[in-house]
Amino acid sequence: MIKMRKGALTLFESALYKTASAVVQGEDAVLIVDPCWLPGEVEEIRRYADEAAVNGKRKYVLFTHSDYDHIIGYGAFPDAEIIASAALAGKSAEAKAELEEQIRAFDDSYYLERGYEIRYPAVTHAIEGDGQRLRLGASGSLELTFYQSPGHNDDGLYTVVEPLGLLFAGDYWSDIEFPYIYHDSRLYETSIAKLDAMLEAHAVTRLIPGHGSSTTDRAEMKRRQTADFAYIAAMRAAVRAGDQAGIDALIAGCRFPRNLRKFHRGNQTLFERELREEREAGGRP
Repeated sequence: MIKMRKGALTLFESALYKTASAVVQGEDAVLIVDPCWLPGEVEEIRRYADEAAVNGKRKYVLFTHSDYDHIIGYGAFPDAEIIASAALAGKSAEAKAELEEQIRAFDDSYYLERGYEIRYPAVTHAIEGDGQRLRLGASGSLELTFYQSPGHNDDGLYTVVEPLGLLFAGDYWSDIEFPYIYHDSRLYETSIAKLDAMLEAHAVTRLIPGHGSSTTDRAEMKRRQTADFAYIAAMRAAVRAGDQAGIDALIAGCRFPRNLRKFHRGNQTLFERELREEREAGGRP
């Protein structure tokens, strides 16, 4: 699974959806980010983290958001402290149960068995607002700064890991996927606009999306942000105009079109609903 090993950072890539997981090593702390997908993949990440957590290093698991593919490995790390947004921590019992059921349904679909219990994460450190910081380990060798990122879903969290300059983005700024918007397109725009503030406030050396390839090139980070803004603006305009051909053209040339078309249609449905709500509230036609 290891896609890259550079200094304190090891990046893993699942065989499914090019989903990224990571292990970051500090002097007395090990940070695991979104361990997933398949049982053997989660086990490989767990073993790697355990080998890194020598001499009493404390383990932490960071969940960038609550989509079931990102929290699926939670039960494999019972000895770790859990970091996530307060919105993720505060989900209703019904919402938590639904996400657990999504994991079980996925496993049943492929006859998968896991060596750990399927459970929704119990969060140790619930993060609120932008700019909150958390030092890991007794010495604080890794310092995390957080920014809320709702839009894709309702509980996303960006995390900058210093002094390494790593930006864990969750399901934003992929080089494979256009914006997948399950929650709110306006909030999605607000969240991706935060890249500018993070690049200004931190010496970001690598942006790591939840799916696809990371990048160390700031121009590429901005290119992805610009492309995402453009997709949202074009989709909103085409939906408002009832231009189905224009909507379909937005993903012309995308990789993996048979699957991505499904998410594009989901975006269209969300934008249509937002337009209806705007009109019902008396907004402009």
